[in-house]
Amino acid sequence: MRKIALGFVSALVGGAMLVTGAGAASASTATKADTRLFIRSITPNPVVVKKGAETTAFIHVRAGSDVKKVEVTVAPVDGVNTLRAKDVKPLESWRFSVGFTDGDAFGKWKATAVAFDGAGKEVAKDDAYFAVELAKTKADTRVSRFEAEPHKVRKGKSIYFSGRLQADDHRWKGVRGEKVNIFYRANGHSAWKWVTSTTTKWDGKFFAKTKAYKSGWFRASFAGNDELNSSTSRADYVRVYGSWWRR
Repeated sequence: MRKIALGFVSALVGGAMLVTGAGAASASTATKADTRLFIRSITPNPVVVKKGAETTAFIHVRAGSDVKKVEVTVAPVDGVNTLRAKDVKPLESWRFSVGFTDGDAFGKWKATAVAFDGAGKEVAKDDAYFAVELAKTKADTRVSRFEAEPHKVRKGKSIYFSGRLQADDHRWKGVRGEKVNIFYRANGHSAWKWVTSTTTKWDGKFFAKTKAYKSGWFRASFAGNDELNSSTSRADYVRVYGSWWRR
């Protein structure tokens, strides 16, 4: 007969959540009490939680044939209390599921499993540790105040670019030391071609220049990285006059 773990939230005391499972007795008769107990796995580990979503952790316990009930508590190690109880689904073979949200404490957690025999006596205990983490999210960025000047220039003269790369960290802040690329699209063409690159200053501002050859549009682009999303500025038009442009 399969062992069925019936899980439910029993108590929430001092940040610990109590999960209880009841298992059916083995069909075989043991000549010696088999009260072994250990937490086989906690998956996933770490438990990565996204903002506004729930991530389920599965706790798999191994228990001896004489174990009739298992209680599992989970609590943050640093002592921060969880704010509310969590739903626990009944699973098979001494497995338990616990949901975590961004309202739970982040950091190191401890799971404790306690085994009881048919008389309700505690016969074994085991601990295991796991982590709960908030998923890393990239910050949005923008390239603001992009300008290509002068807006009317003679062929062969310089065109100067300026702008500011900012990231949304509760408010828009300048981003330092990031690479910004300048692209150009000539009149009558649909493709954007790379012109030059520059690096942002401490306040996110950047400056660059190139030679004027033919009228067209310019824009600045940030490719993004592990922490920041990509972004592209508005396009700015420059009229180039003088002898006909040739490549």
